[in-house]
Order: sequence, then structure tokens, then C-alpha cells
Amino acid sequence: MSVYIEPLARAVNALSKLPGVGGKSALRLAYHIIDMEDSQVRELCDALLAAKEEIHYCSVCGNFCQGEKCGVCSDPQRDKGVICVVKDPRDVMSMERMRDYEGTYHVLHGTISPMNGVGPDDIRIKELLARLDGVREVIIATNPDVEGDATAMYLSRLIKPLGIKVTRIAHGIPIGGDLEYIDEVTLSRAMAGRREM
Repeated sequence: MSVYIEPLARAVNALSKLPGVGGKSALRLAYHIIDMEDSQVRELCDALLAAKEEIHYCSVCGNFCQGEKCGVCSDPQRDKGVICVVKDPRDVMSMERMRDYEGTYHVLHGTISPMNGVGPDDIRIKELLARLDGVREVIIATNPDVEGDATAMYLSRLIKPLGIKVTRIAHGIPIGGDLEYIDEVTLSRAMAGRREM
């Protein structure tokens, strides 16, 4: 016999599929949602559906956007001669919080990970190479973990022969850390201390 009635069990099951939400947290969230006003629940559902339907990837860099291009790619003030390569769109948001970077981005949507069956053709490397005309510097800002470092080395070997400066953000970020959770000061220092590869 199940401890939960069927609708509650379904809600807990669905919520526990979210990253970082275990069974107990899912149960607390489900109880909270049940106690919310109907209008608040509809507002939450509408906001989630709208985000899912309206947000897609920028046709240039792969960042989150609503139109064809994201705000960074459509900004004429951004330095198009510098591209910062990151793993996913959340990393763009993290980099933008420090407010020191004035170049553009390229989102790979993953990193090279042979153990997980992810090779260079499975991430947006071809799209990056197609954007390099007129670029002076490529800053590699993948996470400082095995996959991030392997991706950085692979990109460096592809790009350096083209005469483009390739740098890697400094490792002021802890090994195994994700850019998404790094504070602005640490991220700013890591960017200032980047080195050529």
C-alpha cells in the first residue's frame, strides 16, 4: 500500500525529476503547491509553459533568447573580435553577472566526454569554427574538470594554427566547480588571470 494518495505521488514523482530535488524536497514542494491558491498554481504553470515555449537558442551563439539573436549577439557595442566559449547558457549568465566582459559568447551545449559517448561532433564546435573570421581571441571558459579541460585542449589545437590567440580562464575557480555557482569576484579574477594556451 502506498503512503501517498495517487495525485500526491504523481506530483512528488514529477518534482523529484528536477535537478537537486530529492524525495523529501519534492514532497515539501508538493505539499506547498497543494496549499497555494488556485490562481498562484495557474500562474506557476503558465510561467513554466511560457518559458518552455518561448525560450530557444540564439542562431549565432547558442545562448538562450526569445528572438532570432540573443541580447549579446544583437548588441552593436559588444566586441565581435573576442569570443568566450562556455559549456551551456547558464554559464553565459554567470559571466555576464561580473559585468567586466565586453566580447561575445559561443555556447557548446556540452563538453567532450568519451566516457559518456560525447565526441567533438556532438557539441557545437563546427559552429564555433564558422564564426572565427575576424576574431582576435578565443577565451575558453569551460569548467575546470576533466571534460572541460579535454574540450579546452581540443579547441586550442584546432584554433591556434589559424593565428588566433587562445586563452583559458585562470583556475581561481575550484576544480570540479561549475561556473553557474561561482561568485562574481572569483569569476572576475579568473577572467583577468586567463592565460594563453
